[in-house]
Amino acid sequence: MRIRAISWNLFHGRDAPPERELLSWRSRLLRISERGETHVQVNRDLYAEFADLLARAEWDVALLQECPPRWSDRLAADCGAAAHRVLTSRNSLAPLRQLVARLNPDLIASGEGGSNTTLVRPAVGRIVERRDLELTLRPERRALAFCRLDSGLCIANLHATNDRPPLAAEELRSAAATAVRWAGSAPLLLGGDLNLRPAHAAVFGELARRYSFSEPAIATGIDHLLGRGLEVVEPEHAWPPARRETRERGLALRLSDHAPVEALFETAVSG
Repeated sequence: MRIRAISWNLFHGRDAPPERELLSWRSRLLRISERGETHVQVNRDLYAEFADLLARAEWDVALLQECPPRWSDRLAADCGAAAHRVLTSRNSLAPLRQLVARLNPDLIASGEGGSNTTLVRPAVGRIVERRDLELTLRPERRALAFCRLDSGLCIANLHATNDRPPLAAEELRSAAATAVRWAGSAPLLLGGDLNLRPAHAAVFGELARRYSFSEPAIATGIDHLLGRGLEVVEPEHAWPPARRETRERGLALRLSDHAPVEALFETAVSG
Protein backbone atom coordinates (compact mmCIF):
# COMPACT_ATOMS: atom_id res chain seq x y z
CA MET A 1 0.00 0.00 0.00
CA ARG A 2 1.24 3.46 -0.88
CA ILE A 3 0.47 6.46 1.29
CA ARG A 4 0.69 9.99 -0.05
CA ALA A 5 0.88 12.30 2.94
CA ILE A 6 0.91 16.04 3.42
CA SER A 7 1.59 18.14 6.50
CA TRP A 8 0.26 21.69 6.59
CA ASN A 9 0.12 24.37 9.25
CA LEU A 10 -3.07 26.27 8.35
CA PHE A 11 -2.09 29.52 10.14
CA HIS A 12 -5.49 29.51 11.85
CA GLY A 13 -7.19 29.74 8.48
CA ARG A 14 -5.60 33.02 7.42
CA ASP A 15 -3.73 34.27 4.36
CA ALA A 16 -0.10 35.42 4.30
CA PRO A 17 1.00 37.52 1.31
CA PRO A 18 4.73 37.71 0.52
CA GLU A 19 4.43 41.51 0.57
CA ARG A 20 4.50 41.99 4.33
CA GLU A 21 3.43 45.61 4.08
CA LEU A 22 -0.03 44.35 3.11
CA LEU A 23 -0.50 43.10 6.68
CA SER A 24 -1.69 46.49 7.86
CA TRP A 25 -3.52 47.66 10.96
CA ARG A 26 -6.13 49.13 8.63
CA SER A 27 -6.90 45.63 7.39
CA ARG A 28 -6.76 44.12 10.86
CA LEU A 29 -9.07 46.67 12.48
CA LEU A 30 -11.35 47.75 9.62
CA ARG A 31 -11.27 44.57 7.48
CA ILE A 32 -10.21 46.53 4.40
CA SER A 33 -8.46 44.39 1.80
CA GLU A 34 -4.94 45.52 0.92
CA ARG A 35 -3.79 45.15 -2.69
CA GLY A 36 -0.21 44.98 -3.86
CA GLU A 37 1.35 44.45 -7.27
CA THR A 38 0.88 40.68 -7.28
CA HIS A 39 -1.00 39.71 -4.12
CA VAL A 40 -3.97 40.72 -2.05
CA GLN A 41 -4.44 40.44 1.72
CA VAL A 42 -7.95 39.90 3.02
CA ASN A 43 -9.44 39.74 6.49
CA ARG A 44 -12.38 37.34 6.22
CA ASP A 45 -13.23 33.71 6.80
CA LEU A 46 -11.28 31.64 4.28
CA TYR A 47 -12.77 28.23 4.99
CA ALA A 48 -14.06 27.83 1.43
CA GLU A 49 -10.62 28.52 -0.07
CA PHE A 50 -8.76 26.16 2.26
CA ALA A 51 -11.39 23.44 1.90
CA ASP A 52 -11.41 23.67 -1.89
CA LEU A 53 -7.62 23.41 -2.09
CA LEU A 54 -7.48 20.44 0.28
CA ALA A 55 -10.42 18.67 -1.36
CA ARG A 56 -8.84 18.91 -4.82
CA ALA A 57 -5.32 17.89 -3.74
CA GLU A 58 -4.10 14.30 -4.06
CA TRP A 59 -3.33 12.85 -0.64
CA ASP A 60 -4.32 9.91 1.51
CA VAL A 61 -3.34 11.38 4.88
CA ALA A 62 -3.29 15.08 5.81
CA LEU A 63 -1.64 16.22 9.05
CA LEU A 64 -2.94 19.71 9.83
CA GLN A 65 -1.75 22.06 12.55
CA GLU A 66 -3.21 25.40 13.69
CA CYS A 67 -6.48 24.11 12.30
CA PRO A 68 -9.47 26.05 13.66
CA PRO A 69 -11.36 23.48 15.77
CA ARG A 70 -14.64 24.52 14.16
CA TRP A 71 -13.23 23.47 10.78
CA SER A 72 -12.26 19.87 11.53
CA ASP A 73 -15.53 18.05 10.87
CA ARG A 74 -16.41 20.20 7.86
CA LEU A 75 -12.99 19.66 6.28
CA ALA A 76 -13.31 15.92 6.78
CA ALA A 77 -16.71 15.88 5.09
CA ASP A 78 -15.63 18.13 2.21
CA CYS A 79 -12.46 16.08 1.62
CA GLY A 80 -14.16 12.68 1.83
CA ALA A 81 -12.10 11.79 4.88
CA ALA A 82 -12.35 10.80 8.52
CA ALA A 83 -10.89 13.12 11.16
CA HIS A 84 -9.03 12.82 14.44
CA ARG A 85 -8.85 16.16 16.26
CA VAL A 86 -6.85 17.04 19.36
CA LEU A 87 -7.21 20.53 20.82
CA THR A 88 -4.07 22.52 21.54
CA SER A 89 -4.01 26.00 23.10
CA ARG A 90 -6.45 28.88 23.72
CA ASN A 91 -9.66 26.87 23.53
CA SER A 92 -11.44 28.13 26.63
CA LEU A 93 -14.68 30.06 25.98
CA ALA A 94 -14.70 28.45 22.54
CA PRO A 95 -18.10 29.80 21.32
CA LEU A 96 -17.04 33.39 21.98
CA ARG A 97 -13.64 32.93 20.37
CA GLN A 98 -15.21 31.31 17.32
CA LEU A 99 -17.71 34.13 16.93
CA VAL A 100 -14.92 36.73 16.90
CA ALA A 101 -12.91 34.59 14.48
CA ARG A 102 -15.81 34.47 12.03
CA LEU A 103 -16.19 38.26 12.18
CA ASN A 104 -12.51 39.27 12.22
CA PRO A 105 -10.02 36.38 11.86
CA ASP A 106 -6.92 38.59 11.65
CA LEU A 107 -7.76 40.51 14.81
CA ILE A 108 -8.14 37.43 17.01
CA ALA A 109 -5.51 35.46 15.03
CA SER A 110 -4.25 32.50 17.09
CA GLY A 111 -6.57 33.59 19.90
CA GLU A 112 -9.38 31.61 18.30
CA GLY A 113 -7.77 28.41 19.55
CA GLY A 114 -6.17 25.61 17.60
CA SER A 115 -6.02 21.90 16.99
CA ASN A 116 -3.93 19.19 15.44
CA THR A 117 -6.33 17.55 13.00
CA THR A 118 -5.51 14.41 11.04
CA LEU A 119 -7.57 13.60 7.95
CA VAL A 120 -7.60 10.08 6.52
CA ARG A 121 -9.14 9.10 3.20
CA PRO A 122 -10.67 5.59 2.79
CA ALA A 123 -8.03 4.37 0.33
CA VAL A 124 -5.57 3.77 3.19
CA GLY A 125 -8.01 2.58 5.82
CA ARG A 126 -10.54 3.48 8.46
CA ILE A 127 -9.65 5.02 11.83
CA VAL A 128 -10.19 2.40 14.54
CA GLU A 129 -8.24 3.93 17.42
CA ARG A 130 -7.71 7.51 18.58
CA ARG A 131 -5.33 8.71 21.31
CA ASP A 132 -3.76 11.94 22.45
CA LEU A 133 -0.80 12.89 24.62
CA GLU A 134 -0.30 16.24 26.35
CA LEU A 135 3.35 17.17 25.90
CA THR A 136 3.64 20.71 27.27
CA LEU A 137 1.36 23.17 29.03
CA ARG A 138 3.62 26.24 28.98
CA PRO A 139 4.25 28.50 27.18
CA GLU A 140 1.38 26.88 25.23
CA ARG A 141 -0.34 23.53 25.33
CA ARG A 142 1.23 21.15 22.85
CA ALA A 143 -0.27 17.74 22.19
CA LEU A 144 0.21 14.66 20.05
CA ALA A 145 -2.70 13.32 17.99
CA PHE A 146 -2.30 9.59 17.37
CA CYS A 147 -4.57 7.28 15.42
CA ARG A 148 -4.50 3.71 14.10
CA LEU A 149 -6.16 2.53 10.90
CA ASP A 150 -7.70 -0.86 10.22
CA SER A 151 -5.06 -1.28 7.50
CA GLY A 152 -2.41 -1.29 10.24
CA LEU A 153 -0.97 2.16 9.54
CA CYS A 154 -0.51 4.45 12.55
CA ILE A 155 -0.31 8.25 12.29
CA ALA A 156 1.10 10.75 14.79
CA ASN A 157 0.50 14.48 14.28
CA LEU A 158 2.48 17.07 16.27
CA HIS A 159 2.91 20.84 16.48
CA ALA A 160 5.99 21.48 18.62
CA THR A 161 6.81 24.67 20.51
CA ASN A 162 8.19 27.48 18.35
CA ASP A 163 11.26 29.64 19.05
CA ARG A 164 12.52 27.25 21.74
CA PRO A 165 14.48 24.51 19.96
CA PRO A 166 15.50 22.59 23.13
CA LEU A 167 11.86 22.36 24.24
CA ALA A 168 10.69 21.43 20.75
CA ALA A 169 13.32 18.68 20.61
CA GLU A 170 12.14 17.25 23.95
CA GLU A 171 8.53 17.32 22.74
CA LEU A 172 9.53 15.49 19.57
CA ARG A 173 11.48 12.87 21.54
CA SER A 174 8.54 12.27 23.84
CA ALA A 175 6.06 12.18 20.98
CA ALA A 176 8.19 9.74 19.00
CA ALA A 177 8.75 7.43 21.96
CA THR A 178 5.05 7.34 22.82
CA ALA A 179 3.94 6.90 19.22
CA VAL A 180 6.37 4.02 18.75
CA ARG A 181 5.10 2.36 21.93
CA TRP A 182 1.47 2.76 20.90
CA ALA A 183 2.12 1.61 17.31
CA GLY A 184 4.09 -1.48 18.30
CA SER A 185 5.21 -3.29 15.16
CA ALA A 186 2.79 -1.41 12.89
CA PRO A 187 4.08 1.08 10.30
CA LEU A 188 4.10 4.60 11.70
CA LEU A 189 3.95 8.04 10.08
CA LEU A 190 5.06 10.87 12.37
CA GLY A 191 4.92 14.44 11.18
CA GLY A 192 3.74 17.99 11.55
CA ASP A 193 5.09 21.43 12.26
CA LEU A 194 8.05 20.33 14.37
CA ASN A 195 9.63 23.80 14.62
CA LEU A 196 13.08 22.23 14.23
CA ARG A 197 15.46 22.58 11.30
CA PRO A 198 17.38 19.34 10.66
CA ALA A 199 20.51 21.27 9.69
CA HIS A 200 20.71 22.46 13.30
CA ALA A 201 18.85 19.75 15.25
CA ALA A 202 20.51 16.48 16.24
CA VAL A 203 17.22 14.96 17.39
CA PHE A 204 16.34 13.72 13.90
CA GLY A 205 19.48 11.59 13.82
CA GLU A 206 18.62 10.29 17.28
CA LEU A 207 15.18 9.20 16.10
CA ALA A 208 16.68 7.50 13.07
CA ARG A 209 19.21 5.56 15.17
CA ARG A 210 16.90 4.68 18.05
CA TYR A 211 13.61 3.99 16.26
CA SER A 212 14.57 3.67 12.57
CA PHE A 213 12.60 6.73 11.47
CA SER A 214 13.46 8.12 8.06
CA GLU A 215 15.43 11.36 8.19
CA PRO A 216 14.01 14.64 6.84
CA ALA A 217 14.88 15.65 3.31
CA ILE A 218 14.34 19.39 3.86
CA ALA A 219 17.37 20.50 5.86
CA THR A 220 16.24 24.06 6.54
CA GLY A 221 12.49 23.50 6.92
CA ILE A 222 10.43 23.02 10.08
CA ASP A 223 7.54 20.94 8.66
CA HIS A 224 8.38 17.27 8.23
CA LEU A 225 7.08 13.77 7.52
CA LEU A 226 8.99 10.85 9.05
CA GLY A 227 8.29 7.18 8.42
CA ARG A 228 9.02 4.11 10.53
CA GLY A 229 8.39 0.76 8.92
CA LEU A 230 7.67 2.70 5.74
CA GLU A 231 9.73 2.91 2.57
CA VAL A 232 10.25 6.44 1.29
CA VAL A 233 9.19 6.46 -2.36
CA GLU A 234 9.22 10.25 -2.80
CA PRO A 235 11.15 12.25 -0.16
CA GLU A 236 9.37 15.10 1.55
CA HIS A 237 9.21 18.29 -0.47
CA ALA A 238 7.47 21.63 -0.01
CA TRP A 239 4.83 22.81 -2.41
CA PRO A 240 5.79 25.86 -4.48
CA PRO A 241 4.01 29.02 -3.30
CA ALA A 242 1.70 29.22 -6.31
CA ARG A 243 0.21 25.82 -5.48
CA ARG A 244 -1.44 27.18 -2.32
CA GLU A 245 -2.72 30.35 -3.96
CA THR A 246 -6.15 31.24 -5.29
CA ARG A 247 -7.26 34.28 -7.26
CA GLU A 248 -9.01 37.28 -5.74
CA ARG A 249 -10.06 40.00 -8.19
CA GLY A 250 -7.08 39.40 -10.45
CA LEU A 251 -4.48 39.06 -7.68
CA ALA A 252 -3.04 36.06 -5.87
CA LEU A 253 -4.36 35.14 -2.42
CA ARG A 254 -1.75 33.01 -0.63
CA LEU A 255 -3.17 30.66 2.00
CA SER A 256 -1.20 30.25 5.25
CA ASP A 257 2.33 31.30 6.12
CA HIS A 258 3.49 27.67 5.70
CA ALA A 259 3.79 25.64 2.53
CA PRO A 260 2.35 22.13 2.64
CA VAL A 261 5.02 19.42 2.76
CA GLU A 262 4.31 16.25 0.79
CA ALA A 263 5.88 12.78 0.68
CA LEU A 264 5.03 9.34 -0.67
CA PHE A 265 5.56 6.21 1.40
CA GLU A 266 5.01 2.51 0.93
CA THR A 267 4.31 0.07 3.71
CA ALA A 268 7.38 -2.09 4.35
CA VAL A 269 5.95 -4.17 7.21
CA SER A 270 2.45 -5.23 8.16
CA GLY A 271 0.68 -4.09 11.32
